Amino acid sequence: MLEVCLLGTGGMMPLPFRYLTSLITRYNGSSLMIDCGEGTQMALRKKGYSSNPVDVICFTHYHGDHISGLPGLLLTMGNAERKEDLILIGPKGLERVVNALRVVAPELPFKIVFREFTEASADFEVNGYKIHAFKVQHGVPCYGYTISIDRAGRFDAQRAKEAGIPLKLWNRLQHGETVTEEGVTYTPDMVMGPDRKGLKVTYVTDSRPVDAIVENAAGSDLMICEGMYGEPDKLSRVKEHKHMLMQEGAELAKRAGVRELWFTHYSPAMTHPEQHRDDIAAIFENCVIPKDGHSVDLMFEEE
Repeated sequence: MLEVCLLGTGGMMPLPFRYLTSLITRYNGSSLMIDCGEGTQMALRKKGYSSNPVDVICFTHYHGDHISGLPGLLLTMGNAERKEDLILIGPKGLERVVNALRVVAPELPFKIVFREFTEASADFEVNGYKIHAFKVQHGVPCYGYTISIDRAGRFDAQRAKEAGIPLKLWNRLQHGETVTEEGVTYTPDMVMGPDRKGLKVTYVTDSRPVDAIVENAAGSDLMICEGMYGEPDKLSRVKEHKHMLMQEGAELAKRAGVRELWFTHYSPAMTHPEQHRDDIAAIFENCVIPKDGHSVDLMFEEE
């Protein structure tokens, strides 16, 4: 199971009823965050989550509404006597930006590990998460992310017996280990069936519609996309500032063949984004216009 929660859904500036953009996923005891806007700590508390299991934070870009909540979060982690490394992932400039913000949090009891990238795409693996960053189109270097959880095939006890594999080795093979026993080498493929379908979440904000979004979101169980405005007459405005209408996000989700679509990064001027749902559903039916704290448990398919 992968738990996904939109902690904040706002863009540009926080509102009394809407925090700035941030996503958190929780899997197997490890939490991953994408962006950390102002109000993220309050959103965590409202949801009943702790910052302690957050092992990695990915940043789409370094505009204030996507990173302004980080200094306070770091201080909270430090005050909780965190000792484990914290991995920060983002495009070029990450270390410089974070160190500038750390003027207010200069001493921490844990190490920050920076993983910067400059390419059009980059891949990372952390605690069972497969993280893929891909470049989108904004006024500054900006990236979307896919978060994938792989799922191994089923263990085939009958095949293991027929191959004469000692029972004591089964567990190690099942967990992907190659084992040599009495001069004989046994590999996981000897006892494991084909990989089963995993889980995939795509997160995109602050971008014009580009083919890279469709290509990378293809087949996602959940796509979370910027929907700065729902009014079609705002198209010239979003084009000028390289943002996206809800309708454009729905078209991308349709082309990518995702299962479900959520929106985020609403303009402060759009106080009731839910009023546009019928228009959006006419393009992509399985859509949600979430508020802060909206979450879902994504389950592996049963076979």
